[in-house]
Amino acid sequence: MPAQTFRFTLNGQPVAVTCPPDLRVLWVLRDLLGVTGPKYGCGLDECRACTCHVDGVAFATCSTPVSAIAGRSVTTIEGLAATWPGGGLHPVQQAWLDLDVPQCGYCQAGQIMMAAALLAQVPDPTDDDIDQIRNVCRCGTYVRIRQAIKRAAELLRQGSSSASGS
Repeated sequence: MPAQTFRFTLNGQPVAVTCPPDLRVLWVLRDLLGVTGPKYGCGLDECRACTCHVDGVAFATCSTPVSAIAGRSVTTIEGLAATWPGGGLHPVQQAWLDLDVPQCGYCQAGQIMMAAALLAQVPDPTDDDIDQIRNVCRCGTYVRIRQAIKRAAELLRQGSSSASGS
């Protein structure tokens, strides 16, 4: 397919890229725009290490062609804090720090983005709600991830990401 120019908003800034329409968003972000937070894990929308938001909804960048995001708003882990009106880190990011969630950290950007999308839809998630997040963590930090999601929900209810580790 011949290259085309695609315009979209990335972390609040308008961008334009010229590439084939079937180039996956992950490669547009990483290789063309230098945004390295989303990680390549499987390329099949299974591990979700590449998760970002498009118009506020979590999506797998590894399996989505750039043509699908033309004219839309994409948020990566690098831009998540800017979407939080409370200033500072997004409450999910703060909770991850408060509870020392990451081990190797490879999957954590995708985990955080999925958690933020969940909490935008379900402000007080149950364990069953959290279990719907299917991101793979090879280090097995699922217990801390669950705790951090619940902590982030508390921070969101408080309306502040400034409360730490207490």
